[in-house]
Amino acid sequence: MKIIPSKKMSLFTPAIFGDLKNFAKQQQAKGMHMIDLSLGSPDIPPHAKIREHLSHRASLAASYGYTLTGTQRFYEAVSRYYKRRSHVDLDPASEIIQTMGSQEGLVHLPIAFCDPGDIVLSTNPAYVAYDAGIHLAGATPYYMPLTAANDYLPDLDAVPEEIAYQAKLLILNLPGNPVPAMPSFAYFEKVIAFAKKYNIMVLHDAAYSEFYFTGDQPISFLAAPGAKEVGLEINSLSKSFSLAGTRIAYIAGNAEMIAVLKQLKSNLDFGIFEPIQEAAIVALDHAEEVTDHLRATFSERHKTLMNGLQALGWEAAPSEGGMFVWAKYPYDIDCTELAFQLIERAGVVTVPGTVFGTAGQGYLRLALVQPKEVLQEAIERLAQVQLIPQP
Repeated sequence: MKIIPSKKMSLFTPAIFGDLKNFAKQQQAKGMHMIDLSLGSPDIPPHAKIREHLSHRASLAASYGYTLTGTQRFYEAVSRYYKRRSHVDLDPASEIIQTMGSQEGLVHLPIAFCDPGDIVLSTNPAYVAYDAGIHLAGATPYYMPLTAANDYLPDLDAVPEEIAYQAKLLILNLPGNPVPAMPSFAYFEKVIAFAKKYNIMVLHDAAYSEFYFTGDQPISFLAAPGAKEVGLEINSLSKSFSLAGTRIAYIAGNAEMIAVLKQLKSNLDFGIFEPIQEAAIVALDHAEEVTDHLRATFSERHKTLMNGLQALGWEAAPSEGGMFVWAKYPYDIDCTELAFQLIERAGVVTVPGTVFGTAGQGYLRLALVQPKEVLQEAIERLAQVQLIPQP
């Protein structure tokens, strides 16, 4: 039998993460001890309260039916969390929808709002799921560069007016992946004015909203006046609450947009396991207790890696939050080639910048997913590495 994939599958090239992991395993088999700074998968376990509640709910015989959607209790917990943490009022019934992790929500959302040929404003570099969703909808991305000159924020003024008038959706991620730039109220106000002028929906990916190391927490997009008139915010419990494997997230904001997403979601799945929703409620209701430890730990890691790379002559993008360091290396070598050489010669696994867009050439992304002592060892290994010149 001849298996013929759809033409659409040509848009989805295999991710390099598997190749990096396989090469690292090969080097490990040769005796090299690996320090993996590639995937942003939390290494800190969920808080004991969350684990204990999940275990208890999973032991109940009544917990195994379809949930169909997010439970009312989950939506009320999200509403309480936003009121407490960001002073944002959300109607649990109409302004929140649950998704199976933010990846699922990000990939499916453009299907709900974009037709083939519609323009979606994204960034270069950007998290890989954005392009996946845009391509799945048959829409066309327009990339806004993230540069040091603009504090790594998308420059809305640089978007040509003819593009802006054609755009249907704007995707933002602050603090971001791979570049952890921080937003301000003034910037979000500018985004809202831009969206209103050109009739563009806004999706803000707030996956790293609890990852801040100095001063106040990152601003929720929904806290900016007028935000709910133009857009949505998606957030996941994967990073902030170490619940990556449970695949639970939510989208909040404009009620009319949420209604469209509910219609789409009703045709895609039958809801998340009820004990996971109950565990998420515990996490949201105890966010301060849970995330204080997270921030203290990641702040130390951030300082260790930033200072270490800068001492080696790397130019790390300034950041006060996020889960990654975005760094320009001081070598004349392709970033993918460098990533594989660092695995082979230093036992350090990173991600080449071009995974996130063409503007990532010359950069590597390093995740803060190891204890600070291990990060310091990674710096020491990088200091000693001898690269093979490219032909």
